Amino acid sequence: MNIVVLVKQVPDTYGERTLREDGRIDRERGTPALDEIDERALEVALRLRETAGGEVTVLTMGPPEAVVALRKALAMGADRAVHVCDEALAGSDALQTAAVLAAAVRATAAPGAATFDLVVAGNESTDGRTAAVPAMLAERLGLPQLTFLGSVAVDAGIVTGLRITPEGTTELCAALPAVISVTEGSAQPRFPNFKGIMSARSKPLTTLTLADLADHGLVEAEAGGANSWSLVCTVTARPARAGGTVISDDGTGGSRIAAFLDAANLI
Repeated sequence: MNIVVLVKQVPDTYGERTLREDGRIDRERGTPALDEIDERALEVALRLRETAGGEVTVLTMGPPEAVVALRKALAMGADRAVHVCDEALAGSDALQTAAVLAAAVRATAAPGAATFDLVVAGNESTDGRTAAVPAMLAERLGLPQLTFLGSVAVDAGIVTGLRITPEGTTELCAALPAVISVTEGSAQPRFPNFKGIMSARSKPLTTLTLADLADHGLVEAEAGGANSWSLVCTVTARPARAGGTVISDDGTGGSRIAAFLDAANLI
């Protein structure tokens, strides 16, 4: 199988995040890191490769420093990496990001392969939180999409997965090639070992610009923040943390706690 995994460098999930005056995340203040959900997506891909063979390519769109996230993904076990890097992409929204990634996916077929078999992504990035890019990507590629999967398996050219929601569990399947997105429950990512870290230095890492993607369906004039389909108009500061809910047990404490947890979709 030839698998493409979408990854993203984001401000550290556990660090303090701030917004700039234009409503965008201030990436210079936070410590950059490979998005945790993308590590899980990569782990899913690596396990599929271990079962079926093939290659895993990690793909990101980001500034020059995003290469650090790609190097970590290579150290975890990916075979090669592709970095879409162009100043003209700064400020791109989700629609533009999907367009760029679709063109890049078309351009990243493994050597000797006609195309890819599977595109794997996290269900949503921890900075943008749109949860829409995988679906937009599938639409642009003209492929079936299986999103928000808690488990994934591939057999005889069919990818299957379980989508778990508060309303229940749904089993989904589609013929390859396909696009899938996974949740935090999909896989526990492995830690890069010393051998993986050393080998990552010699693995192929290709950098693509907008010009390189022009022959793969991308319109350069539509890229970048100045041409975004969506804009942040206003920003409201997060309210101060409020006090918790206190439930005094007057004989109904158990049922009230259960109702509180149910309303929060915790049970």
